[in-house]
Amino acid sequence: MDLESRVTSQAAAPPNKLDAAVLKVAGVVVLGAIMSILDITVVSVALPTFQTEFDATYAEVAWTMTGYTLALATVIPLSGWAADRFGTKRLYMLAVLLFTLGSALCATADSIGQLIAYRVLQGLGGGMLMPLGMTIMTRAAGPERIGRLMAVLGIPMLLGPIGGPILGGWLIDSVGWHWIFLINVPVGAIALVYAHFALPKDAAEPSESFDFLGMLMLSPGLALFLYGVSSLPETGTITATKVWTTMLAGAVLVVSFVLYSFKPRHPLLDLRLFRNRNLTIASVSLFVFIIAFMGAGLLFPSYFLQVRGESTLNAGLLMAPQGIGAMLTMPIAGTLADKIPVGRTVPFAMALIAAGFFTFTQVGTDTSYVLLCGSLFVMGLGMGGTMMPIMTSALRTLASQDVARGSTLVNILQQIGGSVGAATMSVILTSQLNGSAPIPGMTDPNTGEPVTEAGAAIANQHGAQIPLPPGVFQRGLEFVADSFATTFLVGFVLVLATFIPIAFLPRKRPAPEPLADTSAEGAAVPAPTMIH
Repeated sequence: MDLESRVTSQAAAPPNKLDAAVLKVAGVVVLGAIMSILDITVVSVALPTFQTEFDATYAEVAWTMTGYTLALATVIPLSGWAADRFGTKRLYMLAVLLFTLGSALCATADSIGQLIAYRVLQGLGGGMLMPLGMTIMTRAAGPERIGRLMAVLGIPMLLGPIGGPILGGWLIDSVGWHWIFLINVPVGAIALVYAHFALPKDAAEPSESFDFLGMLMLSPGLALFLYGVSSLPETGTITATKVWTTMLAGAVLVVSFVLYSFKPRHPLLDLRLFRNRNLTIASVSLFVFIIAFMGAGLLFPSYFLQVRGESTLNAGLLMAPQGIGAMLTMPIAGTLADKIPVGRTVPFAMALIAAGFFTFTQVGTDTSYVLLCGSLFVMGLGMGGTMMPIMTSALRTLASQDVARGSTLVNILQQIGGSVGAATMSVILTSQLNGSAPIPGMTDPNTGEPVTEAGAAIANQHGAQIPLPPGVFQRGLEFVADSFATTFLVGFVLVLATFIPIAFLPRKRPAPEPLADTSAEGAAVPAPTMIH
């Protein structure tokens, strides 16, 4: 489409309205996001089933999550270069194909080793889905409509942690664990066909040299660092050799890449984008927020499971108010993000999250479900008005040729923040639970270690029927509840810390981006709009 036609198309689609062509593109991206995000949370509830099916330890089955995360971390840095080099449509369809193929293979696994290998293949596809999806949607919407369109992408990002445990619990109980992977196959097939017809043809891009040296530093560096972080809950201490050595090696490689990345003309990850103040502030805000909320948020279902003795399905249903709250505010927040600077709206949404989160710092063994579900609903209202507006702020002022690389930066920060947050909260909870008093004369027959009051209480909540002296069960249960409350208090403090970076989010509307940019080579670069 020539420049004159693009002007006519933009004029026909007002900035405050999403036309059918743009919504059709959004549908493709949402399908991919649903597969990728739901898969993470669905598999998390299947870990005990994997232990039984494959006669494996928890540390072994946890690699089905860790392997997927490491594959994501390895491939995300490549997404920006590959999107520029091969085109977003081709690469997005390849990512969907890899993810779908990996899902089908996971369902055929007959050993824990095979399942881990197939999960890595899934991760290679899943790691590209989100950054590519954000790039496609940012280009399709244009700077004036990106807020509303990003709100559409935010729905699966927020509903995944709620819908995943519900879906996973139901599938495992009703038809077997294989179906938590097989369900992705028809969805993936639909997404492939949909993408083929809905996404515009890729425009030819000038070839860039691939930064092999940068790849050899950044991808292994991220993988090693996240491996060390992911090992924290298992070891319980950062002084464990497998934790600090891999984290240190990964950190050295990542820092080396940062120092090197300003030298090549086309680095694997363009950190020069952080010269854009808007992107920098939004990225820092998002990173702190992800650590605070996502880390502690993963423990909300665990409280219902371990303290209240709920089934996996019921724990997922009790989390539903959070998703309902997010669904109510997300469309509103998306519209406001296109009209009002995010610095004027996000602080109010964060205040709702903090208010709802505070309730969980006071949880006990019999805290009212009405109060907890109400607090989750309030947090959902805040979530709907926080994450996607911040992402919108990060990408809105980038030139169109920088959108793919900007999306990659944002997704890497999300991945690192989520892993660090989850590991930090898990370590805090584990250290709290380890302080429980041992039961005199009672040892674990498998390990020979003393059985603690907290451990016995959690086991009995899940039907173990361990005979306990009078008062031990209630005492252990109260200790577990207090441990969760302490962990949530740390999360609450981190939520409050998020107010510092968001105070610097833009409070004035940015100047509108010109229709055409001029690259360093002097070629005209179209504005980030992709209309049929």
